[in-house]
Amino acid sequence: MQPTSIELERQARLWIIEAGERIKRAIQQPLEINSKSGPDDLVTDVDKSTEAFLHEKITTTYPNHHFLGEEGVADKLSSLQGTVWIVDPIDGTMNFVHQKQNFAISIGIIEDGVGTVGLVYDVIKGELFHAIKGKGLYVNDLKVNLPEDRPLHEAIIGLNANWLVEKRPIQPTLINLVQTCRGTRSYGSAALEMAYVAVDRMDAYISLNLSPWDYAGGTILLNEANCLATRFNGEELSMLNKGSMVAAKRKLHAVLVKDYLSNEVIS
Repeated sequence: MQPTSIELERQARLWIIEAGERIKRAIQQPLEINSKSGPDDLVTDVDKSTEAFLHEKITTTYPNHHFLGEEGVADKLSSLQGTVWIVDPIDGTMNFVHQKQNFAISIGIIEDGVGTVGLVYDVIKGELFHAIKGKGLYVNDLKVNLPEDRPLHEAIIGLNANWLVEKRPIQPTLINLVQTCRGTRSYGSAALEMAYVAVDRMDAYISLNLSPWDYAGGTILLNEANCLATRFNGEELSMLNKGSMVAAKRKLHAVLVKDYLSNEVIS
């Protein structure tokens, strides 16, 4: 019998907290650090061991489910039929390496193409952001109220400063956006920044290049907070392919897409 979303969320909460405890123990030991696509794209032995731990738990308990992870433990998926767990074992690896904080484990559960369960766990702060489709957003056991939708000139936007200095077609647009909004922040973890939008700590988060494991869990949190996460042109995010993303409260999202992002070419 197929487990319900409530059952999946309950099990995922147990595993993500257990994985966090393993990370807190491992973080006290010397780390094995390597780079992937470049010197700023880091991976550690803890990323890999955390993904392996979650993969073993999920596939042993639910052998008919699929698993998509960042660090190489993944099914070769061409569709989202069935139940797919999309996992980022440590989102914010650079923070994990340099700060030992401001990183998260992210899990999104997709059932027949629909996001039904999302979890983002700030391991060090002990904050678990979690949601089931249609049942609201929670931080630990406290249900979160819907966030306030502020106008752009009062908004705090999550944005990596690299996008402002790199010579890209969108650079002038982003500079204009930064000059118009109230302020910007960059926490170095897409999953956490999406969670912060959902719980009203920020108003929007923008990134030019994210993968499904970066945002799978966060999109479900945002949906339950009546927020939106899409590509820059307003198209739905793909859970199989990477690309741009803007996450924001609904009215602000419409302004960002229409006036700042929809016509930009991302290269």
